[in-house]
Amino acid sequence: MERKIKRCEFNLDANCVDVKFSDGTMLAIDCEAVEELYDISIANRSELDWLIYNNPLEYAYHVLNGSVPQYLKGNHEHRLMD
Repeated sequence: MERKIKRCEFNLDANCVDVKFSDGTMLAIDCEAVEELYDISIANRSELDWLIYNNPLEYAYHVLNGSVPQYLKGNHEHRLMD
């Protein structure tokens, strides 16, 4: 059975992204640990910060799949949502 993410949100108090899976398990992704793991630059930190605040589900996807470096190499155009 494949675990799917049911809910995902940024927890400002703990500086982590809380992930709840469809099977009821939960995971807290430590954002600071992710930055240290990938040796994130200040410019890349702003990209990840935008993702954490605006799309924590995509952030969790990249962290869980190990695709943070690939995400940071891409071009990103962030727009405020209406």
